[in-house]
Amino acid sequence: MTDTETTGGAAPSVPRSRIVIASMVGTSIEFFDFYIYATAAVLVFPTLFFPKGDDTAALLSSFATFGLAFVARPIGSMIFGHFGDRIGRKATLVGSLLTMGIATFVIGLLPTFASVSYLAPVLLALMRFCQGLGLGGEWSGAALLATETAAKGKRGWAAMWPQLGAPIGFFFANGLFLLLMNLLDFDAKTAASNHAFLTWGWRVPFLASAIIVIVGLYVRLKLTETPVFTQAVAEGKKVRAPLAEVVKTSWRQLIIGTFVMLATYTLFYVVTTWTTSYGTGKVVDASGIKLTISYTDFLGMQLISVLFFAAFVPVSGYLADRYGRRPVLLIITAAIIVFGISFGWFINPSEVDDTVMLAFLIVGMTLMGLTFGPMSAVLPELFPTNVRYTGSGIAYNFASIIGAAVAPFIATWLVHSYGVAWVGVYLAIAGALTFVAVCAIGETRDVDLSEV
Repeated sequence: MTDTETTGGAAPSVPRSRIVIASMVGTSIEFFDFYIYATAAVLVFPTLFFPKGDDTAALLSSFATFGLAFVARPIGSMIFGHFGDRIGRKATLVGSLLTMGIATFVIGLLPTFASVSYLAPVLLALMRFCQGLGLGGEWSGAALLATETAAKGKRGWAAMWPQLGAPIGFFFANGLFLLLMNLLDFDAKTAASNHAFLTWGWRVPFLASAIIVIVGLYVRLKLTETPVFTQAVAEGKKVRAPLAEVVKTSWRQLIIGTFVMLATYTLFYVVTTWTTSYGTGKVVDASGIKLTISYTDFLGMQLISVLFFAAFVPVSGYLADRYGRRPVLLIITAAIIVFGISFGWFINPSEVDDTVMLAFLIVGMTLMGLTFGPMSAVLPELFPTNVRYTGSGIAYNFASIIGAAVAPFIATWLVHSYGVAWVGVYLAIAGALTFVAVCAIGETRDVDLSEV
């Protein structure tokens, strides 16, 4: 494929580099927005947006608000999926990016509990819900932009690019927080409530997101429609109600796709959001031991580990094209199950130190890169063109509810009530369910997206 070729030939050619940037920049912004919220959910929101009282209760309340976006995501996938399958991928991608970007920017302007009492968490929850709506339509659109323009035999590699936006967004989100904490000399354990970071510093990443949203819009507005969708329109394959059609004709793929993605989501939010609260002493293990890693040190560890996430996304894209989606995912999912079973040994609170915690994060993020990379090829390949935006988005985002929205909450409760080993058991169970789902799908590597 030359730099300006696309598959299908039904739409004007677009430079491949522009497609790569447009698909990757959107998910980079998406995950940047989501990660700055996840970081603030541990570091800032329990203190500033919820009533004073029990620290664990405040953290759980913050995690509950964090999880609200995951409830909104399937709704967003239905709304944006409808328009993505009815009017096209390009316009819908612009709308989802604006919805998510505006909500993130507004969070940076919200008053705290000290200023407006219970209105503060209500407004936070509302903006979090809007974030989820936008994100619900974002991923599937970016995945389709990549897969529906890919060269034959290279779809796994092409679909890897939007997935690579996840570690990029994560790196810049945590990197910006770490930079601000160091510049403002902020220590989460000792800082006074009027510290500059708690007063205005935490708002900077949310407000700065406006810059990269503008960049993302500029790139996406220069796209043309994907050739696969254009061909489907020319052949009269559009449906009036994509949601009803996908439920009627592809309900099995919806269920299987949801569980194929389950372990990926559970792994990521256990290894990032929950592990952050566990490692920095926000949660006491059932044994009564609390870890004491400083927040800045922990963010530094995460920045190192996310490099492994980024490095193994393209590896998995290559492997999925070379050996097929199914065998690659089965091996990786089995490794996730083993990783979960190892929690009690790996991060035993009586023995873990900074080196062990870093190794734990690196293993988790390596597995995350391997399991996440093929997903933007696998899920779209399960659905026909006229409901592909809706179907892949619903499967991806329903998995976010059962795999991600509740993961930090359940893991926090498990470690507090039964110990860290049970968090690993929880991950292993999610992995087992995904393993069964992957066994249930046929090999999709050679599916012709313009024919299904």
